[in-house]
Amino acid sequence: MSQASAAPLAGAPALPTIDLRELAPWALFYGLLAVLVIFFISADQGAISIPSGNAIHEWVHDGRHLLGFPCH
Repeated sequence: MSQASAAPLAGAPALPTIDLRELAPWALFYGLLAVLVIFFISADQGAISIPSGNAIHEWVHDGRHLLGFPCH
């Protein structure tokens, strides 16, 4: 048995690379978005909501119970 060579096959497509500097802003954006979504689903009870009252609480009410978060 012969060993497979480490050189790529002729005509094989090269894998694209993503520079970390290009990826970092998107990772930060989606990370902050995820934290905001988790906050609204798990902790927001209407006390510090931008819209006053329980509007956001009511919008995510069933999702809270589905994910196991108690809300009342």
